[in-house]
Amino acid sequence: MKLICYKRCTTCKGVEKMLEEKGISYDYRDIKEDNPKSSELKSWHEKTGLPIKRFFNTSGKIYRENNLKDKVNDMSLDEAYDLLSTDGMLVKRPILFTDEGEIFVGPDVKKYIESL
Repeated sequence: MKLICYKRCTTCKGVEKMLEEKGISYDYRDIKEDNPKSSELKSWHEKTGLPIKRFFNTSGKIYRENNLKDKVNDMSLDEAYDLLSTDGMLVKRPILFTDEGEIFVGPDVKKYIESL
């Protein structure tokens, strides 16, 4: 498994703890240090079928400061991917990639881990 998180995020810390308690090994990628590229975001979005807004960290400071709530719905997908790729703090976390090829984003990660 691969887990994309931010080391200071309490939700991410909780997910890591859940994985460790279940004895599940994973590779860790810090979203702030290794921000997803536009092409990665496009691939993940297409694979999950989730609305693009689910990939935005809507409770984050950058999202709020830039009034993205009013702008995201009017963006093209390419504009959204490009914007998300500018700063890892804009991207919803955690993101979990299973060995079976599934991708879970945000609260879906905990639900998936609980089901294991």
